[in-house]
Amino acid sequence: MTYQPLSRDQLAARVARDIPEGSYVNLGIGLPTRIANFLDPEKEIFLHSENGLLGMGPAPAPGEEDPELINAGKEFVTLLTGGCYFHHGDSFTMMRGGHIDICVLGAFQIAANGDLANWHTGAADAIPAVGGAMDLAVGARKVFVTTDHVTKKGEPKIVERCSYPLTGVGCVDRIYTDLAVLDVTPDGLLVQEMVPGITREQLQAMTGAALQFSANCQ
Repeated sequence: MTYQPLSRDQLAARVARDIPEGSYVNLGIGLPTRIANFLDPEKEIFLHSENGLLGMGPAPAPGEEDPELINAGKEFVTLLTGGCYFHHGDSFTMMRGGHIDICVLGAFQIAANGDLANWHTGAADAIPAVGGAMDLAVGARKVFVTTDHVTKKGEPKIVERCSYPLTGVGCVDRIYTDLAVLDVTPDGLLVQEMVPGITREQLQAMTGAALQFSANCQ
């Protein structure tokens, strides 16, 4: 039996299911921003952006973009009723003060102990600054990571130890890839879900750290 990795929209929708009502959530640049389009409209969830927004909604319809309403990735967003915007410094105070329940970040590498590397690969033309990723990684109460399971070259992104500069140490709680959902536990990586058709052996072969599988893993 063959398996089909999740598309980026399917991955975003999967993460959205795990965000509980009443949460204050920061969605990192890149794939995580798509999660806003898949949140249950019946749930009251407060989306925060480090450039100074709280109460963001999904992306605007074509032709309805407001050039003054953008997220930290410079993408157009909407503002829900009751939403607000504020100074950049106040936004970082929220992040650093432990007021964000969940942040969702992308990754270059994630280590078995929850270390995160997501801002620099060491390449000469790489972005030279970390932005707000470090503040989110250590300030949020929970850190979710969304990423492809392997690089475009087929190399594992989940590794025993990160070789890239770290964003945060032991900060990741859960990893969502296009192949699986994994929890970072004191005893190692625990796989909770896998895409249909993939075997445990196949998943392990594409992972650079030892995996354990929960009793309910399917």
